Amino acid sequence: MSSLTDIEKRYLEKLLGMGSGYVLDYSDPTYGEFFARHRIQIHGSKYQTYGTSKAKKMRAFWEQEDDKKVGTVLNEMIDSYEADCDLNNRELDAPLLEKSRAIVLRLLGKSASPSSAQTETDFLDKEFSFPNIPKLPIDQHVVPIIEHRLNEAKLALSAGAHLSVIFLCGSVLEAVLLGAAQQAPARFNKASSSPRAADGSVHRFHDWSLAQLIDTSSEIGLLKPDIKKFGHGLRDFRNYIHPYQQLMSGFTPDQHTAKVCFQVLKAALASVAGER
Repeated sequence: MSSLTDIEKRYLEKLLGMGSGYVLDYSDPTYGEFFARHRIQIHGSKYQTYGTSKAKKMRAFWEQEDDKKVGTVLNEMIDSYEADCDLNNRELDAPLLEKSRAIVLRLLGKSASPSSAQTETDFLDKEFSFPNIPKLPIDQHVVPIIEHRLNEAKLALSAGAHLSVIFLCGSVLEAVLLGAAQQAPARFNKASSSPRAADGSVHRFHDWSLAQLIDTSSEIGLLKPDIKKFGHGLRDFRNYIHPYQQLMSGFTPDQHTAKVCFQVLKAALASVAGER
């Protein structure tokens, strides 16, 4: 059982928009996928103590799990809230965000860093350059395809094809991280965040999701923490390649969203190439 107080829960519920039974803009499938990355079956009967809405399952999760597990999940979920505000140019509730982060840090037994919020803001203002693609840890046969998609993403960005930019950036990021995993299998397989079957064996790399590749790449130091945060934002948007998923969320990308996703990709490739 977590040590969240009633007051702390009220802060978190407001940040996550739980008043109407929802949690941020997660659908049932994306909510399940999010928790599955932490090896939690949130849609299972264990978390239906108070009902079957996403908010009620979250409350049951807070009640049944320990501080570390709750803090780890909330830390990434708060990152999702902040990334969503940044990527969609929505107003961010800074005081509420700061209070919520302090709650998570308490759960994780950490002290607040006064510069962390500034670092997150600075990430969007920095300019990154694409590394020399052939130097990336990927199969050299894939290099021409990656280069072609990067050029196409640039053209799409200048043409205002915002959704195309997001899909292309997501596909390139997944290809590069998959290639990196294939080049260093031992490092990826030993990571605690690597996806495993019921018998404890690690899934084949081709079966890893982009979210799992991002998490594990961050854990082993291949990606910087800020890229992990915004990379999940890019990954969420990339999922809207399915029209009905986009319809359910009401997601409409604009120029700001496309530019940020493109910047996330540049920062990620620079990090993988060791140039950051």
